[in-house]
Amino acid sequence: MERWLPASVAAGTATVRTVDGMTAPADAHTYALGVAAEAIERAGAAPEQVARLLSAEMGHTDSQVVYRENKLELRRYEPDERCHATPVFVVYALVNRPDILDLQPDRSVVQRLLEAGFVVYLIDWGEPSRLDQSLTMADYVGRYTDNCVAAACADARAEDVHLMGYCMGGTMSVMYAATRPERVRTLTLLTTPVVFDGTGGVLELWATYLDPDTVVETLGNVPAELLAVTFAMMDPVENFLGKYVRLYENLENDAFVENFARMERWVWDGVDVAGAAYREFVGDLYRNNALVEGTYRLGEERVDLSAIDVPLQQVVGEYDHIVPPESSTPLNDAVGSTDERVVEFPAGHVGISVSSRAHEELWPDVCEWLGARDGERVDG
Repeated sequence: MERWLPASVAAGTATVRTVDGMTAPADAHTYALGVAAEAIERAGAAPEQVARLLSAEMGHTDSQVVYRENKLELRRYEPDERCHATPVFVVYALVNRPDILDLQPDRSVVQRLLEAGFVVYLIDWGEPSRLDQSLTMADYVGRYTDNCVAAACADARAEDVHLMGYCMGGTMSVMYAATRPERVRTLTLLTTPVVFDGTGGVLELWATYLDPDTVVETLGNVPAELLAVTFAMMDPVENFLGKYVRLYENLENDAFVENFARMERWVWDGVDVAGAAYREFVGDLYRNNALVEGTYRLGEERVDLSAIDVPLQQVVGEYDHIVPPESSTPLNDAVGSTDERVVEFPAGHVGISVSSRAHEELWPDVCEWLGARDGERVDG
């Protein structure tokens, strides 16, 4: 199938070129970026606005790499004053980069945790090579995450961690807490997909019709570009038109332009996902609902949700169309925890980490909950 798409806009006249239907979404995004850039020029925006779009950076908080294995790096973020003995250990998804958690100083989850006096450890998974396409969830959770938690505990002189997982990283954190409970003091899950019985939203519907075996057999590792387009097409009007209209309307707002540029860079600067891990996550979890059914195995270990008996808090986005609350909240009834809560916040999937309201209202509450369940520091 072929479609005609505008390739450029020059002197007010669009030229066209032929593209394959498979590339149409990516080409549409490229075209929209071109339109946005031209809109800036036509609006007489100052050249520095264009520079802001092209040069906005993420990851402003200083960190130190304290452990490396294969492609991953474990980063430590140090607060001005340590107020808590137990560190926060963040597991991010294998999709995208964790920079969204440190988008900019006033919208940085890392900064909020540091301000509350926590030492923060975060896994940056890096990007798998073709040699890594056989890595499974047992490798990522049972081996890599376990090694990183051990390194963090030794570095912080702590017995365990406040485990915090975002999206797919939250699902991986559930697996870890169920199989390595002695390392986990509390479990915090942010927009985490767990239940897939018709409540998983657009992403579950997409996974139902996409054969992961075919994807992996064809591509090996799953390209970041394919994943980015897939997520964008879940809300195509917003992702390919609406946000660029808002950019045009806010061209004179420096903060808006910089925030827009950072978000765009994060969305489209993703990482590939190891083929075997992708096949397992989509096939076993999304298609077979194996976690809740009690049939999921992490290597040789069965993941028993009732084995999770640590304090649990879930944060879900009221307007999350990627991981609706209904895909997360039933976990609280499946675990063995007696100290648990669900916080439903009026934001979308990414909004709980980057919206100004979340940083004013949500994150102080999350940090207070963690601080009330802190442990004791280990001497030596």
